[in-house]
Amino acid sequence: MRTPTTSSRAAGSSHRRGANAPTADGFVRELYERHHGPLLRYVSGLLRGDRQRAEDFVQETLLRAWLSSADQPPGWSASRAWLFRVAHNLVVDWTRREQTRPEFHQELLETHAEAVDPISQAVHRCFLVNALSRLSQPHREILFYVYVLGWTGPDAADALSIPPGTVKSRTHHALRELRRRHLRHMLVAA
Repeated sequence: MRTPTTSSRAAGSSHRRGANAPTADGFVRELYERHHGPLLRYVSGLLRGDRQRAEDFVQETLLRAWLSSADQPPGWSASRAWLFRVAHNLVVDWTRREQTRPEFHQELLETHAEAVDPISQAVHRCFLVNALSRLSQPHREILFYVYVLGWTGPDAADALSIPPGTVKSRTHHALRELRRRHLRHMLVAA
């Protein structure tokens, strides 16, 4: 599962700090000391106690405050309201991405989980490999990115240089084809 990603300005080394930008150590230390505790409690509440994920969001919020400081007038300091709004927006964006992620159908997983002996496992594995090999390359790719790597739709879209809507469509059609093949396989086996 992926958590918030660092903004593109943090990843790029070409971002230049203005003359008014505070030093990283002093500014970040002050931000951390003044706002870390309250931000962490707030974000933990939004995430229903998921402290590790809350830490990630707080870190991203503080990083964005520091990155924004380069574009601000001298003496600018991120207000608590601004920090809470950034943290809130990060959590909302992440929650929306997680909700739009299609779920793999449980009955397909349960059927393959029931295979306890090596022969049944081999048969099911062969079926799955065969069914996947009959999918088109774009459908196999999208299933790999979304279900094997666990990427969100927008992340897979970026990696494949396709629109997010295409990711949703391909995922839907690939899963529909796998279900159809699985049903046909179960009818033949019965």
